[in-house]
Amino acid sequence: MDWFNSRETPQAGKTTPMSVSEVSAIIEELLDDYRLQEIWVKGEITNYTHHSRGHRYFSLSEKGGGTTAAVIRCVMWRSSADCLSFTPEDGMEVIVSGSVRHYAPHGVYQLQVQEMLQAGLGEKYLLVEQWKKDLTKEGCFDSGRKRPLPRFPGKVGVVTSETGAVIHDIRNVISRRFPVEIVISPTAVQGEGVHADIAHAIQSIAGCVDVVIVARGGGSFEDLFPFNHPEVVRAIAHCTVPVVAAIGHEVDVTLADLAADIRAPTPSAAAELVVPDRQALFEWLINLRSRMATALDTRFIRAREMTGDLRDRLRPQRLIRRIEDKRQGIVDLADRLEREFSVRIERERHLLSELGGTLEAGNPKQILERGYCVVEKDGKVVKRIAGIIKDDRLNIRFIDGNGQVIVERVEHDGNV
Repeated sequence: MDWFNSRETPQAGKTTPMSVSEVSAIIEELLDDYRLQEIWVKGEITNYTHHSRGHRYFSLSEKGGGTTAAVIRCVMWRSSADCLSFTPEDGMEVIVSGSVRHYAPHGVYQLQVQEMLQAGLGEKYLLVEQWKKDLTKEGCFDSGRKRPLPRFPGKVGVVTSETGAVIHDIRNVISRRFPVEIVISPTAVQGEGVHADIAHAIQSIAGCVDVVIVARGGGSFEDLFPFNHPEVVRAIAHCTVPVVAAIGHEVDVTLADLAADIRAPTPSAAAELVVPDRQALFEWLINLRSRMATALDTRFIRAREMTGDLRDRLRPQRLIRRIEDKRQGIVDLADRLEREFSVRIERERHLLSELGGTLEAGNPKQILERGYCVVEKDGKVVKRIAGIIKDDRLNIRFIDGNGQVIVERVEHDGNV
């Protein structure tokens, strides 16, 4: 049920009382409204108590509101209070983050605080959060636009203060690892309005170097605040060469760190990232030279073996011997072919002889020479007695001539 927007009113004459727990449940449901969850509230601390168990109890009131000012009871449990960077006091103006909860046993509502910031710092913190949302929409923190660092830069640009330990540390590291030209684009790194100087220093050096280091030493949130400014973030995001950010200590993270192509925990670490280690390169070259020498020796030995083998193969005596071996092989092959050919001729001749004998045995003249005759009727050979009748004219072929006869009687052999 939407208790805030409901237009229902109690029924007239209703006398049935509600239980305390029912009323408490309604209050708790009302306080669960999203508008009272994870909110930021600004006010003045009153009635501050630091409990022995580490919890903090206090109230927030309108600063300078007098006796009629609104008051909200607050509690900050030890798990959150241990993270405080300052000691709260009565009269201190703060900004807190938390959610409203109903504590049924005491019949009170209170703001359960998760985070507390002093008013000035808190407003800047909230401003940075808003900047982060806006710059995220612009794509300033997109991982897809991050670029790799050049492996062997010719010039390294440094955006930082001309004085102090930062530039000294960067010079020492680069001169030790891989000496290259360092171009300094000096700027103030702390103070009101220095964000414009920092952004200008980044823009002015971008076209003169291969990589840029934006650095400053450690400091408080307020000290590092200029590096959260949108002008600085956009200058880094739109820089034409890769940018390494080394702002504050390792635990400090500014919006400039998020926009940079690579974030380094310290200025010295940034210097180590932008140039290679010449000692490591020297060792790599020695190892590479050794591997190349080994590879060349192996190839030389293999080539010498191949040359020797080729020389042996092309030696006249060996060549003559190979020719003789080939010639002997040809002679052996010719002899074998000749033998196989003679055997095959004899086999074919014998087969032809057998076929000739078979054909000769089936020659009709051979049959006639043995006293047999061939009876023909109308030019066709008569094979059975059923093929003739009385008075048929038959031709009888003998070995040496023919004879004409007339059939006088036909007798069938009953045994056939």
